[in-house]
Amino acid sequence: MNRRARGRRYDTEAKLNKKKVAAVIIAIIVLIMFIIIINSILSKENQNQSTTQTAYYTIYQDNKWGVINQNGETIIDPSYQEMIVIPDKTIDVFLCTYDVNYDEGTYKTKALNSKNQEIITEYNQIEAIENKDESNNLWYEKGVLKIQKDEKYGLINLEGKQILEPTYDSITALPNIENAFLIMKDNLYGIADKSGQIILDPKYQEIKNLGKDNLSGYIVKMPDSKYGIVDYSQAQILENKYDEIKPVYGNDLYVVTENNTTKVVEKGGKEIISSGIEEVSEILKNKENGIIFINSGKYGVMNLSGEITIPATYEDLKEGANGILIAKKENKYGIIDLNQEEKTPFEYNNITYNQKADIYIAEKDEINSVLIDNSFQERLSGILLDTNDEDGYISIKIGDETKYYNFRFEEKTTPEIFTSNTLYLSKKDGKYGYIDKEGKVIVDYIYDDAKEQNSSGYAAVKKDGKWGSINSKGEVSCEPKYDLEDYILVDFIGSWHIGKDVNMNYYTQE
Repeated sequence: MNRRARGRRYDTEAKLNKKKVAAVIIAIIVLIMFIIIINSILSKENQNQSTTQTAYYTIYQDNKWGVINQNGETIIDPSYQEMIVIPDKTIDVFLCTYDVNYDEGTYKTKALNSKNQEIITEYNQIEAIENKDESNNLWYEKGVLKIQKDEKYGLINLEGKQILEPTYDSITALPNIENAFLIMKDNLYGIADKSGQIILDPKYQEIKNLGKDNLSGYIVKMPDSKYGIVDYSQAQILENKYDEIKPVYGNDLYVVTENNTTKVVEKGGKEIISSGIEEVSEILKNKENGIIFINSGKYGVMNLSGEITIPATYEDLKEGANGILIAKKENKYGIIDLNQEEKTPFEYNNITYNQKADIYIAEKDEINSVLIDNSFQERLSGILLDTNDEDGYISIKIGDETKYYNFRFEEKTTPEIFTSNTLYLSKKDGKYGYIDKEGKVIVDYIYDDAKEQNSSGYAAVKKDGKWGSINSKGEVSCEPKYDLEDYILVDFIGSWHIGKDVNMNYYTQE
């Protein structure tokens, strides 16, 4: 009896244990799911609070320069007389100039980090490398700094690692080209890149870029004043024997001047066209189509046999898509083909071709543009705000509305374009507000004008003629108080608005 009772009790306990184990497992699963849900909610909240990684911006206040981060928090107090240079906004390396003697042209430099600590201290000078694009806009080379030690120059990366020993008399950027640095030694020039690799040894009197990137090759001038072409690997493309070489090339064809005659030659120097042209402006994409030439200030087309296929009667010619020419006559632009068949009328102030989008942008007047597709149909008309090649969209103001399209001219919503934003500009009854991805109104329609949220999570808003800002949650960061009517760009980071000279790329509260 006792054994049987003990046995029954044992059996009962075993059944109860199974139930308890199952209950515990279910509880654990529920707890895990709860934790996952909470973490997901917190993650979304964190994403809403900050829409980008840490970034740094130069500020100007009371005639002094400092640094803020993407949240508008002051990192370096405005205390420097000269503008602080930030070579890469995602890295906390800030270059400060101080003890400036304008009469003697002397100054000192130092690098600070986000803790206001001096870093990279073993050099006499440390500077960003300035460059300019074709429109003369200033920018700084990323990932590399110029250093000076014992009156000689070298290169370091932004971590302070030396990548080019300071043995050169000067180092400057090759204009308009990223990652190509002119190094000078004994009054002769070479080329280095930001990894410290010597691309061209310093043995040339002059170096110019052949194309639009640092891999296209270089026009070099020898000490005897003769020009040639050397490629990225130092291979000789054209012998150093020409009086001049133009930065015009394509299909292994090059434009040279020899004995006062403009010629088209191929790699190695064989002459393809040796007479009949004063100047060449372009090698056409299809080699068989030849070149665009200029005689007596007029543009035409010549094939590689020297036959003129389009007489030099146009005021301007440039190729758009393959075999399609943007032409100018009687001071107006249109589009023709190689048979001079008119594809669009000559009625525009200017026309440019966007190769990535495969569209033509025709300027009707100083403000309005027409977007023309590759079948030469007018697709959009208005104030063109942006053709973003990287993200593949067009923004254009049509009437009072800013609209977005992909390169197939399919209209897109702002959430489809700005996928990481938390707020989206919306207009109702002539007033602006903001909605979320689901269309819920986050900021009421109370503003006279407004901008889309920027990469730092802020949006500029205008009320009663003044500009201010809201943050990524739609909360007011800066009450509208700034008169920015004559500013080219209106943009905010917290209470800081972008400066009037956008080329300098700084923020201020003035």
